Amino acid sequence: MPLMNPAYPLGHVANPRVAARDAAYGERQRKVLNRDAHAIAAREITSWPGYERTPLHSLPALAAKAGVDRLWYKDESGRFGLGSFKALGGAYAVLRLLISELARSGVAERATAADLVARRYADAVSGVTVTCATDGNHGRSVAWGAQQFGCRCVIYVHATVSEGRKKAIERYGARVVVVQGNYDDAVRQAARDAAANGWHVVSDTSYEDYVDVPRDVMQGYTVMAQEALDQLPATELPTHVFVQGGVGGVAAAVAGHFWETLGERRPRIIVVEPDRAACIFESVRAGRLTSVHGDLDTVMAGLSCGEVSLLAWEILEEGIADVLAVPDEAAIDCMRLLANPVGDDPAIVAGESAVAGLAGLLLARERPSVADALELDRDSRVLLFGTEGATDPELYARLVGRSHLDVEAVA
Repeated sequence: MPLMNPAYPLGHVANPRVAARDAAYGERQRKVLNRDAHAIAAREITSWPGYERTPLHSLPALAAKAGVDRLWYKDESGRFGLGSFKALGGAYAVLRLLISELARSGVAERATAADLVARRYADAVSGVTVTCATDGNHGRSVAWGAQQFGCRCVIYVHATVSEGRKKAIERYGARVVVVQGNYDDAVRQAARDAAANGWHVVSDTSYEDYVDVPRDVMQGYTVMAQEALDQLPATELPTHVFVQGGVGGVAAAVAGHFWETLGERRPRIIVVEPDRAACIFESVRAGRLTSVHGDLDTVMAGLSCGEVSLLAWEILEEGIADVLAVPDEAAIDCMRLLANPVGDDPAIVAGESAVAGLAGLLLARERPSVADALELDRDSRVLLFGTEGATDPELYARLVGRSHLDVEAVA
């Protein structure tokens, strides 16, 4: 019996430009993300109170069912208590921005996170407001970072972001503004209001003349990528990585870090997106940045984006091999599959956006032509990034049929 409904559609586009200019590409991607900047981010983030390396689950029973040799799932559901990998990016970017502002204003030339947590420069920091648009997880990270380091925060969400996700952001002291339209409309509104009010945008997507903060966000994500490398068996590096799309930040962080760190041993990087919000898919197919329009309404809310980040594209354009587009139904099936595991595999609480990579893997494996194109077979070793847990517990329970607490109880 197949793990996925064979009637589900699957879009696939191969990237003809992958490593088209190998040496030149390496130089290009290192201008965005590099090992030196990673070392700074890792040193900072691993020193924060509450830091723990998130688990890398081995799923041998599911691997056998899926027809691959090994399957690993990097589980970000417990990251800093925020429920997603985004805690690594938004909060780190808030910190970098505040340190820069204190230096620029002459308050402190070399402030540290410990200084800010201790409220050593509270008068100056409390006058700073950070803002961003979000589908939920990035905004929660920015709000948490603002609370940790003592500045104010305003978060913009689009009309279809759930009440659960809005309340989760508000719990960290942020003011939440609802914008009619989609994610990209919220991005534009946040930028306009920031310009009018003297606020600082801490966005995970870059655009014309706005790259420094999104670079810090992506550099924070590389901590997750390096953790996974450190947790993998030394003799069993993955042959394939399936990673989520969205604006492209996490995919670019994983691709860039693996390219530079592993060199010739790097795996094939495959980006997976919702078929209702497939902006990386369309950009790779067109060979240039291409926006997708409409309400972009997908259950994979964290991936509901119509425009690729300019900075992420610097890495993705030649750094990824393929893009897959999967339907919402496949994501829901994968949430249930991980909650009700095969064989002796652990039960895993995986949110809607966390399972895009698994959905792409299972659908591709059941289509011989796509599997052949991806060089995916019984000898393949696959790494997945489970980027969130039950970030909206009510929605999770509705989709899976039981609460995340019930799943955790048998994990």
